[in-house]
Amino acid sequence: MTTELRGKSAIVGTGHAGFGEAHGLTAYDVMAQSALAALGDAGLNLSDVDGLFCTMMEDSMPALMAAEYLGIQPRFIDGTMSGGSSFVNYLTSATMALDAGLCDVALIVYGSNQRTASGRLVTASRPPAYEAPYNPRYPISAYAMAAARHMHEYGTTREQLADVAVAARAWARHNPEAFERGPLTREDVLGARMVGDPLTVRDCCLVTDGGGAIVLVRADRARDFPKPPVYVLGSAAQSAHRQISQMKDFTVTAARESGKRAFAAAGVSPGDIQAVELYDAFTINTILFLEDLGFCAKGEGGAFVEGGRIAPDGVLTVTWAPGPYSGNVIPSAGTSVNSAIDGVSERRRATVILIAPLLSLISPVASQPVGHVLRNLIISCQWLDEGHPLM
Repeated sequence: MTTELRGKSAIVGTGHAGFGEAHGLTAYDVMAQSALAALGDAGLNLSDVDGLFCTMMEDSMPALMAAEYLGIQPRFIDGTMSGGSSFVNYLTSATMALDAGLCDVALIVYGSNQRTASGRLVTASRPPAYEAPYNPRYPISAYAMAAARHMHEYGTTREQLADVAVAARAWARHNPEAFERGPLTREDVLGARMVGDPLTVRDCCLVTDGGGAIVLVRADRARDFPKPPVYVLGSAAQSAHRQISQMKDFTVTAARESGKRAFAAAGVSPGDIQAVELYDAFTINTILFLEDLGFCAKGEGGAFVEGGRIAPDGVLTVTWAPGPYSGNVIPSAGTSVNSAIDGVSERRRATVILIAPLLSLISPVASQPVGHVLRNLIISCQWLDEGHPLM
């Protein structure tokens, strides 16, 4: 996203459905419920949607399938699959489509029934050719290699990785919709079953169902809707690799480049950020992304997160969703739409939000124009008092 698109679009509705377990529902059922919730939040109907942005794990043409399921015929669709960052990446394409007049109401939506359908993490059906001989377990094996390299190169410890999961669970205990809210200690994480050395099962995301949706409009219409809008200030993407074997440095992600450009487009720096929502499907993710986005130097991420520094009452609000270790996350490719929803929610408590749902491919960032900060913060505090379900 360029500076010309800064603040040109706004999120006016969010919704989610099926968190945890969605018994008896298909992925498209969960998707549709999320879409209706977001449109209801914005005071709109399905007939108002003329831009659809969606990808699903089980179909080759998911945007078309989603449109058919919803009974709409949008004039603009985007079904690009870029892994866990797909849906925040849609913030850029939706903003461009809105600004160009290609659509007036953009719906970004996803749904999954991964837990009740199988109860397992989905492994790629066709493993990359250069990695298949090693029989890796995707995606765990790739992140385990990144964690092992970071530990070797920078002295990061298993205890520091565990503290990421402990902090996420601490946030979960404040969230009634979290799938797991019981206490979790560093010892619990370290003593859990090893699934990909050095990662235990508690270093990995839970398998849950869930769906989420976001409604965007042009900024000049944003104040016409029932709830305070959240403006898209900046976003960026960076392609690096698909296969972990093609990663030049296991300790450096594409966020290093996309973060710089997103911050530049938004006119902010890491020091302006009060809350960060990261794609933290594995504990090493949080450490890598905090480093690459400039919150600490490369190699210092372990020390940055240890001892509750990213937990409630820590130095930085990080992944209050509360993250996949407690199950309040939309699984697989949908992680980033959940991050954006949580960013909208948290935006009403903080000055500037950075959302960085990442796989190895892309790291979009979204936040709100500083000029709207005070007014929206005041309005949002009133909204919180009204007990909005997304809060």
